Amino acid sequence: MGSIIDFRKAREEDVPGIWIILQQAIERRRLEGSTQWQDGYPNVESIRRDLEHDWAYVLTVDGSLAGYAAVMINQEPAYEHIRGKWLSDGDFVVFHRVALSNAFAGQKLGYRLIEQIESMARAWGIKSVRADTNFDNLAMLSIFKRLGYRYCGDVQLRGGKRKAFEKILS
Repeated sequence: MGSIIDFRKAREEDVPGIWIILQQAIERRRLEGSTQWQDGYPNVESIRRDLEHDWAYVLTVDGSLAGYAAVMINQEPAYEHIRGKWLSDGDFVVFHRVALSNAFAGQKLGYRLIEQIESMARAWGIKSVRADTNFDNLAMLSIFKRLGYRYCGDVQLRGGKRKAFEKILS
């Protein structure tokens, strides 16, 4: 029998577990030699802001927190100044702060989490999903490639250049 995987809005009581997951992801990025997320961001305040704006979502496996993402509609001002060109001009779903628990490493849950975001976008009637990542985040770059995201150019976020991607949903 398979595991029960759920993607739902985060709740206040999820904050400590989300923070642990983000800390694990921050450490993974450091061990990989990346500068991404090595400047005090994301942090607990990021999670609380996501909750306040109704952007915070968690992926659970059999009731245990396995992943986190902030998901929003049309909420990324930096995307207005892309060095390149987006595939579409309409509404879009954007996700940030994707992180997975070490306890679920190797289970391909990054794909599942992003597929859940795509399902939400479809349910909302939005055909475009956008995201960005650091040039050296090989795991996320691999996920984007496998799930059919197209590289559209670079954006400046929090003082650094990020690779920007978009997928048009069918």
